[in-house]
Amino acid sequence: MARGVWMSPGFPPAGSAFDDARAELVLRRLQLLITRKLDGLLQGDYLGLLPGPGTEAGESREYRPGDDVRRMDWPVTARTLVPHVRRTVADRELETWLAVDLSASLDFGTACCLKRDLAVAAAAAITHLTVRGGNRIGAVVGTGDTRVRLPARTGRKEANGLLRQIAGTPAKAGRDDLGALVDLLNRPPRRRGMAVVISDFLAPVESWARPMRKLAVRHDVLAVEVLDPRELDLPDVGVIAFVEPETGQMHEVQTADRRLRERYAAAAATQRAAIAGAIRGAGAAHLRLRTDSDWMLDIVRFVAAQRHARTRGTTR
Repeated sequence: MARGVWMSPGFPPAGSAFDDARAELVLRRLQLLITRKLDGLLQGDYLGLLPGPGTEAGESREYRPGDDVRRMDWPVTARTLVPHVRRTVADRELETWLAVDLSASLDFGTACCLKRDLAVAAAAAITHLTVRGGNRIGAVVGTGDTRVRLPARTGRKEANGLLRQIAGTPAKAGRDDLGALVDLLNRPPRRRGMAVVISDFLAPVESWARPMRKLAVRHDVLAVEVLDPRELDLPDVGVIAFVEPETGQMHEVQTADRRLRERYAAAAATQRAAIAGAIRGAGAAHLRLRTDSDWMLDIVRFVAAQRHARTRGTTR
């Protein structure tokens, strides 16, 4: 069995659909995993997966290379003649919005689960880790040409209802507009909070890069990229029939052709580099989850790296 995405704690086998009973079972097991394991590993004076600086003023400390110059404490700097920056305290009430892409391209997986399952797990992790303390969480969900807004509410009961609606969203044929989905988080304008975009980001980069940059001007943004190993390279297994899930087009590919596999891997690497570059250019944090990897461990490593960067005074 491939190391992985916790098949036993609740993911349905790759290729099966989320019916109501199975979705309820999966979400309950995910809640136990997240609250018992992730919550225990990620305890601290942070809200959610991004250890953001907050907005409430705190104490000052000496400036270190990499600190955000916008946080310079000029009165203390003038008095001491030594550059100081103002620390900030994590906000006690955080509003988090999820943009969850559940287009047909996420109904694909060749390892421990579908990419759709992984997107639901990521949404569950963010929800359960941010909903405490009176925080509000809402979502916009896109599938095909349909986009649904789920209003932000407080409380675990409402958060569980939000996750049930996300998990129960039926897949639809057609290509989703990721840029339009992200742009729903920009309207109406809200106070500074956390925005999370969960997608495989296979839509053209130019369609969503600008809305992502606009979103990051006002909010701390986290991009959760879900992918399958077969999107990075092809195995040598002879002729494979591929069906494009969003259009239904079928192509037969001879994977025994070494040059074809090399071209595919090179094109996939270029595509992923462009996605990572656009996310980085927007000023968003980037979490990559794979269907053949331990998603909980990946989240813990991501948060540890973010906290380490904050401790050193860098912005990302």
